[in-house]
Amino acid sequence: MSEPQRRVRIENATRGTVLAERCPVALSTRDRTVGLLRTPESALGDGLLIERSPSIHMFFMSYPIDAIFLDRHQRVAHIVTDLRPWRVVAWARGARDCFEAPVGTVARSGTIIGDQLRLTAVSEA
Repeated sequence: MSEPQRRVRIENATRGTVLAERCPVALSTRDRTVGLLRTPESALGDGLLIERSPSIHMFFMSYPIDAIFLDRHQRVAHIVTDLRPWRVVAWARGARDCFEAPVGTVARSGTIIGDQLRLTAVSEA
């Protein structure tokens, strides 16, 4: 039996906004590689936090996303809004993790480079 997927609440502590309520976290190499590939846009929900991923690709994706890259202190290092299928972010300087979110998340939350995000574990119950 596999472990339940870890989830986090993602807040922009600088702006006082919430980016995701129950965002799944991709921990394994497989989950980081597959990312959102098998997720239909209608089920994107809170997106996906990919740990140890300073670069991402959109090969075989069928919809765009907002990509927010975080440094090791969970500070926003790089942002790409409306990242379309078949595009690549080869390396986001200073980034360690990537939060892949529904298009519009960056605008709605007012998130900009340098903002401090807060990730809080959410129970499965």
